[in-house]
Amino acid sequence: MSRRVALEASHAVTEATRMADVDVISAYPITPQTHIPERLAEMVADGELSAAYIPVESEHSAMSACLGAAAIGARTFTATAGQGLELMHEVVYIASSMRYPVVMAVCNRALSAPLSVWGDHSDAMAVRDTGWIQIFCQNSQEAFDLTLWAFRVGEDPKVLFPVMVHLDGFTLSHVTEPVILPEQSEVNRFLPKFQYPFALNPDKPMTHGAFGPPEIYSETKLAQEVAFRNSKEVILRGWKEFGDIFGRYYHPVEEYKTENAKTLLLTMGSFSETAKIVIDKKRDKGEAVGLISLRLWRPFPFEELRQAVENAEILIVFDRCISSGGPGGPVFSEVRSALYDEKERPKIVSFIGGLGGRDMPQKDFEYVIDHGREIAEKRSEELFETVGVRGEVTGIRG
Repeated sequence: MSRRVALEASHAVTEATRMADVDVISAYPITPQTHIPERLAEMVADGELSAAYIPVESEHSAMSACLGAAAIGARTFTATAGQGLELMHEVVYIASSMRYPVVMAVCNRALSAPLSVWGDHSDAMAVRDTGWIQIFCQNSQEAFDLTLWAFRVGEDPKVLFPVMVHLDGFTLSHVTEPVILPEQSEVNRFLPKFQYPFALNPDKPMTHGAFGPPEIYSETKLAQEVAFRNSKEVILRGWKEFGDIFGRYYHPVEEYKTENAKTLLLTMGSFSETAKIVIDKKRDKGEAVGLISLRLWRPFPFEELRQAVENAEILIVFDRCISSGGPGGPVFSEVRSALYDEKERPKIVSFIGGLGGRDMPQKDFEYVIDHGREIAEKRSEELFETVGVRGEVTGIRG
């Protein structure tokens, strides 16, 4: 029988990893992700989890160790954050290109400089083109659920891609919330034993990641991209199967009170829960506003996004990262591009906030919605506006 316990999101991830019965863990501690490898190391040392824990000297080495483990068919897990993810960057590309379904929890953290250990999405955006399936959590329950789901989808023979499970640093990683933990038998029914079809074996030699001259490189990368986009079918099926067993269903684009909404706010991650409270208040006042949250970041959910906004007049995109020199936040850029060819599309406005862990209270989301509508109606020349910045509030112009 399932049980309800209090867990911070970091420990929710470790419980999912334990119940997934991973074979190999290799991670290097970095704030705010450290609770994950610490707890997993305890589980291995205490016999709660029968796995190999590989201590390493850096995040680059952690991902390298994970590649070796995945290559022989081991169910493999790691975790990192911020600068650690950037140190991994070189090896992160290799995991996806070699089709090693490593699962990695990323406790999102702002990138230096100035030095920050607090959360935003700059690290996630820095790896958006690395070929990993990427999903965002809003709370501790989702951190547990989506970690389990990540193993199920990434290891599917029709997928075989690594998966990043993003949870906001401190806002989720260190916050304790109620989490429903299922029976192990339910997890076993959802998550079969991993059988990697291309496992390295000295009795059956094969080559992984050989030299690729220009004559084959383009074809190889195109084949990888086609397979990556085709993974979406399994992603959706995985969420359906998860919901059928555990009763919680997930979608690439989560909609909240979008019925008849003329103005939509788009968010990602834990700030979505604060935004929901603001949407509730505005709905109570009779305002036709709603919220959509991007759950699936890669592969990008083009079809679901277009369906979610088809009746909206204004779409306000809230980013937690600056795309330096660009037209707005990186999520804004992708959303606007995804809707570019639509005959009927909403006016799209870009806001950026919550950088370096700065809080976004309800009043700031109220401002984003109210001022976003003003910008859209006046067709302002502003490329984007930052929220919660001290001093005179001004937008960035092209």
